[in-house]
Amino acid sequence: MLRDTLKKLLSVYGPSGNEHAVAETVKSLIAAHVDNMRVDAMGNLIVEKYGADENGKRILFSAHMDHIGFIVTDIDENGFLRVHNVGGVSPRISSARHVVFENGTEGVLYCQPLKGEEMAMKHLFIDIGAESRQEAEQYVLPGDMAVYAPDYFELGDHRMASPAMDDRCCCALLCELMMYLDEPKNTVIGVFSSQEEVGIRGAKTAAYSVNPDMGVGLDVTAWGDTPEVKLPAIQLGKGAAVKFMDRSMIATPAVRDALLQAAADAGVPVQREVLPFGGQDGSAIQHTRSGVPAGCLSIPCRYVHSPAEVIDLRDLEGALRILLKFVENV
Repeated sequence: MLRDTLKKLLSVYGPSGNEHAVAETVKSLIAAHVDNMRVDAMGNLIVEKYGADENGKRILFSAHMDHIGFIVTDIDENGFLRVHNVGGVSPRISSARHVVFENGTEGVLYCQPLKGEEMAMKHLFIDIGAESRQEAEQYVLPGDMAVYAPDYFELGDHRMASPAMDDRCCCALLCELMMYLDEPKNTVIGVFSSQEEVGIRGAKTAAYSVNPDMGVGLDVTAWGDTPEVKLPAIQLGKGAAVKFMDRSMIATPAVRDALLQAAADAGVPVQREVLPFGGQDGSAIQHTRSGVPAGCLSIPCRYVHSPAEVIDLRDLEGALRILLKFVENV
């Protein structure tokens, strides 16, 4: 079930600021399993599962729907599209990649010859097969966004690769959590947030409006288990990771420890994450209003922000068991 949910979400177009198709897909998956759904002005999808205890807590989990992309800035006389990054895009990784626009127009992202310069976004262009500006404008206009074309495939028995694994794997996790919850004691709120890749924007407004008692960000984290890569000390297949710190937050000790205890109670392996860079929705939750106790549960992911982000399904399945136990324990 989790694998199928993930595959469905990975196929959907949804760069930062254009997450509506992802939200509609999530709605179709979980509408029968939640008590309330709404989309706010920022494009966040906010769902609630009411708790049986009127004195129970309000627990917020947030996973972002958006993924990195490219926005068209200009079209030259020969029909080539100049682009700028939307989120943390590596020009080196992006050259000679298959990309797609929301309307289905496909293209090849490529780099012009360099003249003693380091590769940068200004050197990249998209070829959609047009021979003139006028022809290109029949399909694409400045302001339109492209993403790495969907390309899901499996590696061995447990691992899978795809663009947008950051953070659709955690959107799938949050969908499954809402499906599995059966008359929880506490009210559980799921935020499928917008514009995380460009500054954790959606979760900021969503957390303010929801006003939870505590919150947990759900996101991927970096890896330390490939040749010559040792930090962070995170390995695929060794369990989800409870975050202690990243550049955006120091996890609230009570929430962090509750996640660790939930893993122990569920009999699930877990890793301890210290990330010297990056940020995620948990920080927006922590900083809202007068402050909210918040943490983050991370899915180890190799090659983050690339066209082939790799996770281990066992880590995702373990994370679901941790979250179910966490909700029960609070």
